[in-house]
Amino acid sequence: MRHPLSLLEPGEPNPAWSSPLWLCWLGLLCVLLYAGLRLVEHGLAEQAGTLMALTGLFAVLRWGRDIRGSGPLWLLLAVVVVQLISWSAGYLNHPEWVSDNPRLDRLAKWFLFIGLAWWLWGSTRATLLAWSLGLAGLMVAVFWHEGSLEQWELGLLGARAEFAIRNSQHDAMLFGTGLIGLVCFAGRCWQGSGALVWVRRLLWTLALLVCLAGIVITQTRAVWLAVLVVMLLLPAMVWRASRRATHRSRWGLAGVALVILAGAVALHEPVTQRLSNEEHIIDQAMEGDWKAIPYSSIGNRLLTWRASIEWIAERPLVGWGEEGRSLVIEHTDWLPDKTKELYGHLHNTTLEILVSYGLLGLSVVLLLIVWIGLGTWRAWRAGVMPGDMALFGAGFFVFYAIISQFESYGSFWTGVYVQNLIAGGLVTHIWRWQVATGRRVFPSMQRKATS
Repeated sequence: MRHPLSLLEPGEPNPAWSSPLWLCWLGLLCVLLYAGLRLVEHGLAEQAGTLMALTGLFAVLRWGRDIRGSGPLWLLLAVVVVQLISWSAGYLNHPEWVSDNPRLDRLAKWFLFIGLAWWLWGSTRATLLAWSLGLAGLMVAVFWHEGSLEQWELGLLGARAEFAIRNSQHDAMLFGTGLIGLVCFAGRCWQGSGALVWVRRLLWTLALLVCLAGIVITQTRAVWLAVLVVMLLLPAMVWRASRRATHRSRWGLAGVALVILAGAVALHEPVTQRLSNEEHIIDQAMEGDWKAIPYSSIGNRLLTWRASIEWIAERPLVGWGEEGRSLVIEHTDWLPDKTKELYGHLHNTTLEILVSYGLLGLSVVLLLIVWIGLGTWRAWRAGVMPGDMALFGAGFFVFYAIISQFESYGSFWTGVYVQNLIAGGLVTHIWRWQVATGRRVFPSMQRKATS
């Protein structure tokens, strides 16, 4: 029985790590089902993702001798401990506001990428296949589901479109992620010659147009801002790495210029209109006129953010437990009743982490981000991770960091799916670099391990 990567790599694959062959097939199948069907067939894909995570974590602990001591495994343990501490503190101080048993999945689900990264085996082709299936799933979801074509028609006529994924903000996040990926991997899609290459170029162009149009018609200002920032940063990052730039990088840079031009034309009118609609609310907040703030999209956000800061100040270290965000809205006396009726979360990932798990929880999340970011840089510098893949990782980080300050994507399955899919692809290359070089992401940990 051949290794599953023999279907993707030329010749016999040489995985960076190993486990029983039947388990490899099962793990890779779960990865592909999770990546391709999560936006289309929730039940099957969710079960595949759970099996992928559990078998992958078991395999890392059982056979990952050079991997199980890496950052993500220790940070997974840390988030479990932090959530237990937060729940215990809440149970002692306000037992009526916490669940009978701690819900450890709130942050632990952000670590599903551990299993995904293991089953990708450090393979660039397997990673690109998983990411491509995720994009294909998005294309199917926004055209196949009942009512999707009507939403496209409404959106193109000027109304705000909302597809059957979750809501407009989550649709926009998915379109934005797809757009950044298409731009970063433009070189792979356009290089070469022959009839099949032209098919690939056509598919790339159609997907690019769909993502760009989707960003426009879902009318999510945070995504507009994030896409604009990323599209301005990507050429600078490519230029900074120009000494190592390849033909793909030049094509990618051309793609960025194309998207910026098309986006500027497409977004000018709707962006101007959407921003001007609630500009006066920001002015009121800056002047301290909170009582006059209306119950609009921005108004309700500002009110709940102000309330959350008060709660964070009371318990800054460990937070209020997994229901912290709900407590802020339900038990802040001065919040308007209409805000309490319409909102169940804070529309800000950072504030939600601080309210629920305090500075301890936020520190663990930030350490994970630093570990993946620095590991991506080191793997790219060593030639283990392709430049366009590292570019996509950096672009997605900036994009996701911006939009997460205006919507709690990480608290919903859509954000968890995108986070894990992209992190898994990056981490599998970081692990391959670690295994190949015997080095660690944090040099201080390397010195400690060898002393």
